[in-house]
Amino acid sequence: MNQDLIIDMNGVYKSFPGVKALDNVDLKVRRGEVHALLGENGAGKSTLIKIISGIYDIDAGKVLFDGKELKNVTPFECTKLGISVVHQELKMVDALTVAENIFLGRPFEKRSFFGSKEVDWKKMRIEAQKLIDEMGIKIDIDANVSSLSVSKKQIVEICKAISRDSKLIIMDEPSATLTQYELDILFKIIDKLKSKGITIIYISHRLDEIFRIADRATILRDGKYITTLDVSKTNKNELITYMVGREIINIYPEKKAIPGDVFLSVKGLERKGVLKNINFELKRGEILGIAGLVGAGRTELARALMGVDPIDGGEITIRGKIQRIKNIRTAIKLKMALVPEERKVQGIIPDMSISQNVTIIGIKQVIKMLFINNKKEEEGTNFFVKTLRIATPSIKTTIKNLSGGNQQKCVLAKWLFVDSDIIIFDEPTRGIDVGAKQEIYKLLDELAVNGKGIIMISSELPEVLGMSDRILVMHDGRITAEVNAKDVDQEKVMYYATL
Repeated sequence: MNQDLIIDMNGVYKSFPGVKALDNVDLKVRRGEVHALLGENGAGKSTLIKIISGIYDIDAGKVLFDGKELKNVTPFECTKLGISVVHQELKMVDALTVAENIFLGRPFEKRSFFGSKEVDWKKMRIEAQKLIDEMGIKIDIDANVSSLSVSKKQIVEICKAISRDSKLIIMDEPSATLTQYELDILFKIIDKLKSKGITIIYISHRLDEIFRIADRATILRDGKYITTLDVSKTNKNELITYMVGREIINIYPEKKAIPGDVFLSVKGLERKGVLKNINFELKRGEILGIAGLVGAGRTELARALMGVDPIDGGEITIRGKIQRIKNIRTAIKLKMALVPEERKVQGIIPDMSISQNVTIIGIKQVIKMLFINNKKEEEGTNFFVKTLRIATPSIKTTIKNLSGGNQQKCVLAKWLFVDSDIIIFDEPTRGIDVGAKQEIYKLLDELAVNGKGIIMISSELPEVLGMSDRILVMHDGRITAEVNAKDVDQEKVMYYATL
C-alpha cells in the first residue's frame, strides 16, 4: 500500500446482466488532492463511485481506502470509514427541513429534565446555520427542502457531506445546476477542504472547472481505464480526445437558421413576488437564450408560459392571437413544449419504456378502439429514435437505463411527437457529457432551421453565448437586458445578471 494514496484501486471488474460496466480499471487518488474523474455517460464513473461508497461489490480486483480493503462493505460502513458522496441524483427527504436533512440519522442529543435522551433541536439549528454560512449563500435552515431550488438542494447536500468530517468527499456533478456566482462559492469551499487535507473526487462534464480546481484527472471510456494526467500539463482538447476517442473541434454548430416572423410575444407578464413586467418576443427559427443567477426567475418564467403556474397580469400572444394559458393542457394544444430542468423527476417516467415515454402526451394518436395500436406506437417512436439519433438497443428498453443525453433526446421526442413548435429548454445539457452535448446542440440548431421557436435557459454562459441568436438576462424576476449574442461576452452578461 502506497501511503500517499487514499484510494488504491487495482484491476477492478464489475458486470451487470448483458453489460460490462468496469473492465480492469485502476484508480490512484492521492491524499489531499482534488482528483477529477472524467468520461462520457456510460463510461463507468457512476459504477466506480458506487463501489467506493459500498453500494456495489466488485466482481474481481482490489480496492483499498486509507489502507483498508473495501470488501463486502455497506454504505453505512463506508460513511463511518470517512467516505461521503454528493450524488448527482439528490438523496434528500423533501418533507424535512434543511437542518434536519444535513444531520439526518445523526441528531444532536441532550438529557431532558427527566434524564431521558431527546433531540437537541437548538444545537442542530446552530450547527446547520454555521455550515450554511460557510457556504456563503442564503438558505433558510427551517425551510422544508421541497421548497428549495435544485441548486440550493445541491448546496445542502454538500453541507451534509462536510458535516461528517469525511476524509474523502466524492462530488458527482455538483455544479450541474449552479450559476457562476454559486460555482465560485463551491470552488472556495473545495479549496478550503483541500487545505484541511480532505480529498475530493470530482466528477463533471464542465471541463473548464477541472482546470480551475483539479490536480489530476483519470479518464474512463466504455468501462475501461484510459489514462491519468496532471491537469497542469494537459489541455481541454486532449481531455476531450481521451474521453470520446476522437477529436471534437467546434462543439457549437454554425448557425444556419434565419429568424422569421414573431411566433410568441409577451407583454407586461406579472406573477406576484416572482415575475415583474416581463416583455419579449420569440421569432420562428430563433434560439432565444435566457441567462441569470439562480433565483432570477428563469424557470418561473418557463412555468408561467406553459400554464404550470398562474400569472397575475400581462398578455401572451401566440401566432398573432392573445391566448389565456390556463394550464399545461392549453399550452400543449397551442403546440408549446417544456423540456424541464429536472429531467428524471419531471421529464420522464423512469420505469416505463422509451416508446411509452415518447407517446405519452400524444397517446390519442396511437389509440384505436380504446386500445393502444402497437404498430403506430412503434412506427412513431422509431421515427424519432432515428431522427434524433437516440442510442438504444430497443424502443422497449426502460428509459431509466439510457444515458442522460439519450434521456434528454427522448423528452424532446415526446414533444415533437405532438408537433410542438415553441419549445422551452430549461438547462438542456445538465449532467450530459461533452459528446452528447454536441449532439443536443446540433438538434437545437436543426429545430431552428425547421422553423421551431426555441427558448433556451442555461446556467452555462458559454452555452448561452454559443447557441443563442439573442439573449435575455434576468435578475430578481425582471429582464435587465436584451442583447445580441455576438455583441456580448460572459463578463457583460454577468454584469446585467447582477443589476
